Amino acid sequence: MDSVKQGANYVSEQVQKAASGASKEGNKDVAKDSNASIGTRASAAKDAVGDKAKESGHDTKAEGHKQAI
Repeated sequence: MDSVKQGANYVSEQVQKAASGASKEGNKDVAKDSNASIGTRASAAKDAVGDKAKESGHDTKAEGHKQAI
């Protein structure tokens, strides 16, 4: 039963990793948009860095759950 729980946690982390990756890419696009204000671009760049950290964290957690199966 524990392996089922670990499997579900693994899938959950993979989904969250994908969501963070998509958000990161969106923020990168906004940060590169020359039509956006400098404040918007700076905020998007900061958010992209945060999303990258979240993406990496979810990847690490997912690997831990995978190893526990």
